[in-house]
Amino acid sequence: MINIFNLHNGEEDKDKVLATVKNNLSFSGPNLWILACAILVASVGLNVNSTAVVIGAMLISPLMGPIVGAGFALGMFDFVLLRKSLKNLLLSTIIGLLVSFIYFSLSPYKEAQSEIISRTSPNIYDVLIAFFGGLVGVIAVTRVEKGNPIPGVAIATALMPPLCTAGYGLATGKFAYFGGAMFLYTINCVFICIATYGIVKFLKYPAVEFVDKKKSNQIRNWISIIVALMVIPSIFFAYRFISEQNYKAKVDNFLAAEFENNGNTIIYKKTTYSSNPKKIELALLNRRISAEQIKEMNSKLKKYNIENTLIIIRQDSAFLANANKKNAEMNEITDNSAKAIAALNNQISKYSFKTDNIFPEARSIFPELTSLSVAKQEIFDASDSTRIIPVAFYQSETGLTDGEEATLRNWLKVKLKIDTLEVYQR
Repeated sequence: MINIFNLHNGEEDKDKVLATVKNNLSFSGPNLWILACAILVASVGLNVNSTAVVIGAMLISPLMGPIVGAGFALGMFDFVLLRKSLKNLLLSTIIGLLVSFIYFSLSPYKEAQSEIISRTSPNIYDVLIAFFGGLVGVIAVTRVEKGNPIPGVAIATALMPPLCTAGYGLATGKFAYFGGAMFLYTINCVFICIATYGIVKFLKYPAVEFVDKKKSNQIRNWISIIVALMVIPSIFFAYRFISEQNYKAKVDNFLAAEFENNGNTIIYKKTTYSSNPKKIELALLNRRISAEQIKEMNSKLKKYNIENTLIIIRQDSAFLANANKKNAEMNEITDNSAKAIAALNNQISKYSFKTDNIFPEARSIFPELTSLSVAKQEIFDASDSTRIIPVAFYQSETGLTDGEEATLRNWLKVKLKIDTLEVYQR
């Protein structure tokens, strides 16, 4: 039974393993080009929010080499190898930050997607993934039959995406993203290295040079300090993560009970956990809510154990003012006034379109758009006659070319079911 768990079974010759480790350290020639291309692929994947592309970048990344080399160097007290490994790791990190910084600086689309955001808040679970992923990777490196764990280790430990996310943070000035991503990258590097160090010690790789007990203890103490510096903040972030998930579960329960189960459709929801007070922002389909109703909803939060939170309903403030006025005059409204309101609504409809989701759909075609409005404009001329012309106004970060503006005009015609349309840039 003990033999089943014996890591010496199928172990590769130690000299061959060390030769392989040393060959994977260098970042020059082909390795440098592979690294730069992998960084670019990962940056594109993060930018367009493509998980498949990000995974592909992880698989071709050579970043594991110097980290595993540093683990072997610590385990064998090979300080020449350690200096070389750390030098190459620093070089690869700088290259990664530089290439991703240049890409995101040039990219016209800079909105943070979920693939980026998910790599800015590391916690204790990332520590466990890095350590046990690194453990599997090093065990595979020391085998005669390497098997297929290496690609899985590259995906699980995910060195490339946080490094590119850090470059995104620098390029966009979002330094909180930079700090969180670099912390995740450091966690992965440190715990892959520590996992390697543990396997090297367990398999009894010989020391390259004699190290007395005092210096050996110093190395272990430094490792312990570094582990503590990584683990303690990670535990704190994990506690915040769990607390936030519990909070969001309570919010979902509240929204289901007070809105969805009563036939209300929530078309927009945003929960801000980090603010003080916390915020729940909502927009409802075909329902307007008065200030008194919003106040009543806020008072119900305690019933669901949701503390220090403010509900904000996103709706047309002009409508609310008009609705309050109508409520005060409701008893005085007659059939004639109801007909007048209907006529007024018909008159308003002459100058407006149904524009549900028109901006999100337009932005999916032209990501550089920052605003878009459409209306029916009444034109007066010298003959005392009037005509109504559909008009669209847009704003964009870089401006649209004549061809793009023509494409926007044709798309709007189809969307709004009209024959003519004037398009202007604000």
